[in-house]
Amino acid sequence: MVRIRVLVVDDHRIFAESLAAALAAEPDVDVSAAGSGPAALRCLERAVNEGRRYDVLLVDADLGSTASALQGARPQALGFARAGGTPIAAPVQEGTADGLVDGISLVAGVRSGQPAVRTVVLAEKDDPRRAALALQAGASGWVAKDCSLSRLLTVIRGVLRDETHLPPALLTGVLRELTAARKHRTESERLVESLTPREREVLRCMVAGLGRKAVAERLFLSPHTVRTHMQNVLGKLGVHSTLAAVALARRAGVGPADLAGDVVERGGQLA
Repeated sequence: MVRIRVLVVDDHRIFAESLAAALAAEPDVDVSAAGSGPAALRCLERAVNEGRRYDVLLVDADLGSTASALQGARPQALGFARAGGTPIAAPVQEGTADGLVDGISLVAGVRSGQPAVRTVVLAEKDDPRRAALALQAGASGWVAKDCSLSRLLTVIRGVLRDETHLPPALLTGVLRELTAARKHRTESERLVESLTPREREVLRCMVAGLGRKAVAERLFLSPHTVRTHMQNVLGKLGVHSTLAAVALARRAGVGPADLAGDVVERGGQLA
């Protein structure tokens, strides 16, 4: 029998433990639980090192909203076991508010680092905008927390067949959100394309969080020249702040400058 390895990620302890117990009763499901984004990342890394990757992550849409309650908490083992005494549900692995990872960010990180792992977002209420964000981040499904266990198992098995699962009531709203997001992205891409190569490099530095002095040192430019480039970037993008420019750049798919890589050579060809 092919077993499905599931990781439940939810900082509501009672919910995580209850769901893990219910899933553990299935003969073909092995389940563990994590109480925060960082704890989930540690579980994923440990599983890879041990050669037993997870197949599906069930991620709380509101992960991190109860982070303050995790401070000073101690892990407690789950008491669930299959008949015969073999433990199925692993202890809830907890984290702290330090290095907090929210649900959508966790989905995106897992999609990037372990694309074979499928993620399903568990939500207390239907929200087309957040569901669309989850799908854009790489989620394979969005499921209500009050759905039946049989429905959740159908989704788990479905996403492993590369299916995408959404509640029917969300389909129209999610499609509308995805269409609007694509429109905004296309417009953002057009604006970024209007920048010169040097202005695009300055924008990437802005996305990386570098200030004017740091950009000047990296690109071998004077602070005054960098200021001029930044003003030109804001003007061409039609925004009035660095924060707005960074948000637009992100929508257009512009990544941060590689701060660990080589700096731009003095006398380079960027204009």
